[in-house]
Amino acid sequence: MTQGRFITLEGGEGAGKSTQIRALAAALRARGITVVETREPGGSEGAEAIRTLLLTGGADRWSARAEALLFAAARADHVEKTIRPALARGAWVISDRFLDSSRAYQGQGELTDADIVALHRIGSEGFLPDRTLLLNVGLSEANERTRKRDGELTDRIGGRNIEFHRGVSRAFAHMARDEPARFRIIDATGSPDAVTARLLPQLFDLLP
Repeated sequence: MTQGRFITLEGGEGAGKSTQIRALAAALRARGITVVETREPGGSEGAEAIRTLLLTGGADRWSARAEALLFAAARADHVEKTIRPALARGAWVISDRFLDSSRAYQGQGELTDADIVALHRIGSEGFLPDRTLLLNVGLSEANERTRKRDGELTDRIGGRNIEFHRGVSRAFAHMARDEPARFRIIDATGSPDAVTARLLPQLFDLLP
Protein backbone atom coordinates (compact mmCIF):
# COMPACT_ATOMS: atom_id res chain seq x y z
CA MET A 1 0.00 0.00 0.00
CA THR A 2 1.24 3.50 -0.85
CA GLN A 3 2.30 5.49 2.17
CA GLY A 4 -0.15 8.28 2.89
CA ARG A 5 1.22 11.81 2.69
CA PHE A 6 -0.25 15.09 3.86
CA ILE A 7 0.48 18.09 1.62
CA THR A 8 -0.75 21.62 2.25
CA LEU A 9 -0.89 24.61 -0.07
CA GLU A 10 -0.60 27.97 1.64
CA GLY A 11 -0.52 31.60 0.60
CA GLY A 12 -2.55 34.76 0.70
CA GLU A 13 -5.77 35.62 -1.12
CA GLY A 14 -5.50 35.14 -4.88
CA ALA A 15 -2.38 32.98 -4.76
CA GLY A 16 -4.09 30.26 -6.82
CA LYS A 17 -4.28 27.51 -4.21
CA SER A 18 -7.61 26.04 -5.32
CA THR A 19 -6.55 25.87 -8.96
CA GLN A 20 -3.24 24.27 -8.08
CA ILE A 21 -4.76 21.70 -5.74
CA ARG A 22 -6.95 20.42 -8.57
CA ALA A 23 -4.00 20.28 -10.98
CA LEU A 24 -1.68 18.68 -8.44
CA ALA A 25 -4.27 16.07 -7.51
CA ALA A 26 -4.77 15.18 -11.17
CA ALA A 27 -1.01 14.81 -11.69
CA LEU A 28 -0.66 12.53 -8.67
CA ARG A 29 -3.66 10.42 -9.70
CA ALA A 30 -2.01 9.95 -13.10
CA ARG A 31 0.84 8.32 -11.17
CA GLY A 32 -1.57 5.86 -9.56
CA ILE A 33 -1.85 7.64 -6.21
CA THR A 34 -5.18 7.94 -4.42
CA VAL A 35 -5.74 11.60 -3.57
CA VAL A 36 -8.18 13.32 -1.22
CA GLU A 37 -8.67 17.04 -1.87
CA THR A 38 -9.82 19.10 1.08
CA ARG A 39 -9.81 22.63 2.50
CA GLU A 40 -9.77 24.74 5.62
CA PRO A 41 -11.78 25.85 7.33
CA GLY A 42 -13.87 22.82 6.37
CA GLY A 43 -13.16 19.38 5.04
CA SER A 44 -15.50 17.49 7.37
CA GLU A 45 -19.16 17.87 8.28
CA GLY A 46 -18.46 19.60 11.58
CA ALA A 47 -15.71 21.78 10.17
CA GLU A 48 -17.89 22.91 7.24
CA ALA A 49 -20.55 24.05 9.73
CA ILE A 50 -17.90 26.09 11.55
CA ARG A 51 -16.67 27.47 8.21
CA THR A 52 -20.03 29.14 7.66
CA LEU A 53 -19.81 30.77 11.08
CA LEU A 54 -16.28 32.00 10.41
CA LEU A 55 -16.62 33.41 6.91
CA THR A 56 -20.02 35.10 7.07
CA GLY A 57 -21.25 38.12 8.96
CA GLY A 58 -19.61 41.40 9.79
CA ALA A 59 -15.89 41.97 10.27
CA ASP A 60 -16.44 42.28 14.01
CA ARG A 61 -18.62 39.18 14.38
CA TRP A 62 -15.95 37.35 16.40
CA SER A 63 -13.22 38.54 18.71
CA ALA A 64 -9.69 37.48 17.82
CA ARG A 65 -9.73 34.83 20.54
CA ALA A 66 -13.14 33.45 19.58
CA GLU A 67 -12.09 33.29 15.92
CA ALA A 68 -8.87 31.40 16.76
CA LEU A 69 -10.79 28.92 18.90
CA LEU A 70 -13.29 28.30 16.09
CA PHE A 71 -10.50 27.66 13.59
CA ALA A 72 -8.81 25.27 16.02
CA ALA A 73 -12.09 23.42 16.60
CA ALA A 74 -12.75 23.10 12.86
CA ARG A 75 -9.22 21.81 12.32
CA ALA A 76 -9.52 19.24 15.11
CA ASP A 77 -12.62 17.77 13.46
CA HIS A 78 -11.01 17.91 10.02
CA VAL A 79 -7.92 16.03 11.20
CA GLU A 80 -9.92 13.41 13.10
CA LYS A 81 -12.68 12.77 10.57
CA THR A 82 -10.98 13.30 7.20
CA ILE A 83 -7.21 13.61 7.18
CA ARG A 84 -6.01 10.84 9.51
CA PRO A 85 -8.44 8.21 8.13
CA ALA A 86 -7.37 8.99 4.54
CA LEU A 87 -3.68 8.74 5.44
CA ALA A 88 -4.33 5.43 7.20
CA ARG A 89 -5.80 4.12 3.91
CA GLY A 90 -2.60 5.10 2.10
CA ALA A 91 -4.12 8.13 0.34
CA TRP A 92 -2.38 11.43 -0.20
CA VAL A 93 -4.31 14.35 1.31
CA ILE A 94 -3.91 17.79 -0.26
CA SER A 95 -5.41 20.65 1.71
CA ASP A 96 -6.14 24.22 0.71
CA ARG A 97 -4.80 25.84 3.93
CA PHE A 98 -4.02 24.32 7.34
CA LEU A 99 -2.37 25.45 10.58
CA ASP A 100 -0.02 27.92 8.89
CA SER A 101 -2.95 30.00 7.67
CA SER A 102 -4.16 30.34 11.25
CA ARG A 103 -0.66 31.37 12.29
CA ALA A 104 -0.51 33.95 9.49
CA TYR A 105 -4.06 35.31 9.76
CA GLN A 106 -5.14 34.93 13.38
CA GLY A 107 -1.61 35.82 14.47
CA GLN A 108 -2.11 39.38 13.17
CA GLY A 109 -4.06 40.46 16.25
CA GLU A 110 -3.66 40.07 19.98
CA LEU A 111 -2.71 36.39 19.83
CA THR A 112 0.91 35.30 19.46
CA ASP A 113 2.21 32.55 17.22
CA ALA A 114 2.77 30.48 20.36
CA ASP A 115 -0.91 30.90 21.27
CA ILE A 116 -2.04 29.58 17.87
CA VAL A 117 0.38 26.65 18.03
CA ALA A 118 -0.81 25.83 21.57
CA LEU A 119 -4.42 25.65 20.39
CA HIS A 120 -3.32 23.32 17.60
CA ARG A 121 -1.44 21.12 20.05
CA ILE A 122 -4.58 20.78 22.17
CA GLY A 123 -7.06 20.36 19.31
CA SER A 124 -5.04 18.32 16.80
CA GLU A 125 -2.17 16.92 18.86
CA GLY A 126 0.31 19.12 17.01
CA PHE A 127 -0.26 17.25 13.73
CA LEU A 128 1.73 18.77 10.83
CA PRO A 129 1.95 18.26 7.05
CA ASP A 130 4.72 16.27 5.38
CA ARG A 131 5.24 19.16 2.97
CA THR A 132 3.90 22.71 2.76
CA LEU A 133 3.95 24.46 -0.62
CA LEU A 134 3.80 28.23 -0.15
CA LEU A 135 2.48 29.97 -3.27
CA ASN A 136 4.19 33.33 -3.52
CA VAL A 137 2.68 36.16 -5.57
CA GLY A 138 2.80 39.94 -5.20
CA LEU A 139 -0.11 41.64 -3.46
CA SER A 140 -1.09 43.71 -6.50
CA GLU A 141 -1.34 40.64 -8.74
CA ALA A 142 -3.11 38.70 -5.99
CA ASN A 143 -5.66 41.50 -5.57
CA GLU A 144 -6.32 41.58 -9.31
CA ARG A 145 -6.83 37.81 -9.39
CA THR A 146 -9.22 38.02 -6.43
CA ARG A 147 -11.18 40.85 -8.05
CA LYS A 148 -11.57 38.89 -11.29
CA ARG A 149 -12.61 35.79 -9.37
CA ASP A 150 -14.99 37.31 -6.81
CA GLY A 151 -15.88 40.76 -8.12
CA GLU A 152 -16.77 42.95 -5.18
CA LEU A 153 -17.90 39.99 -3.08
CA THR A 154 -15.53 38.74 -0.42
CA ASP A 155 -15.70 36.93 2.90
CA ARG A 156 -15.14 38.62 6.25
CA ILE A 157 -11.48 37.60 6.43
CA GLY A 158 -10.45 38.08 2.80
CA GLY A 159 -12.01 41.54 2.86
CA ARG A 160 -9.66 42.96 5.47
CA ASN A 161 -7.43 45.90 4.56
CA ILE A 162 -4.17 45.85 2.61
CA GLU A 163 -2.00 46.26 5.71
CA PHE A 164 -3.54 43.13 7.20
CA HIS A 165 -2.71 41.17 4.05
CA ARG A 166 0.85 42.54 4.00
CA GLY A 167 1.20 41.20 7.53
CA VAL A 168 -0.10 37.82 6.40
CA SER A 169 2.47 37.72 3.60
CA ARG A 170 5.29 38.57 6.01
CA ALA A 171 4.14 35.90 8.45
CA PHE A 172 4.18 33.20 5.76
CA ALA A 173 7.68 34.28 4.69
CA HIS A 174 8.93 34.04 8.28
CA MET A 175 7.47 30.55 8.71
CA ALA A 176 9.08 29.34 5.49
CA ARG A 177 12.42 30.75 6.60
CA ASP A 178 12.16 29.16 10.06
CA GLU A 179 10.97 25.72 8.87
CA PRO A 180 12.89 24.98 5.64
CA ALA A 181 12.58 21.20 6.03
CA ARG A 182 8.80 21.41 5.64
CA PHE A 183 8.23 24.49 3.48
CA ARG A 184 8.92 25.00 -0.20
CA ILE A 185 8.38 28.50 -1.64
CA ILE A 186 6.80 28.41 -5.11
CA ASP A 187 6.73 31.28 -7.60
CA ALA A 188 2.98 31.49 -8.30
CA THR A 189 3.19 34.03 -11.13
CA GLY A 190 2.49 33.10 -14.72
CA SER A 191 0.05 30.59 -16.17
CA PRO A 192 -1.54 27.90 -13.99
CA ASP A 193 0.28 25.19 -15.98
CA ALA A 194 3.62 26.90 -15.36
CA VAL A 195 2.93 27.04 -11.62
CA THR A 196 1.94 23.36 -11.54
CA ALA A 197 5.21 22.49 -13.28
CA ARG A 198 7.04 24.23 -10.42
CA LEU A 199 5.05 22.42 -7.75
CA LEU A 200 5.53 18.82 -8.84
CA PRO A 201 9.33 18.60 -8.42
CA GLN A 202 8.91 19.71 -4.81
CA LEU A 203 7.13 16.41 -4.09
CA PHE A 204 9.41 14.01 -5.95
CA ASP A 205 11.26 12.98 -2.79
CA LEU A 206 7.95 11.88 -1.24
CA LEU A 207 6.73 9.81 -4.19
CA PRO A 208 6.76 6.02 -3.88
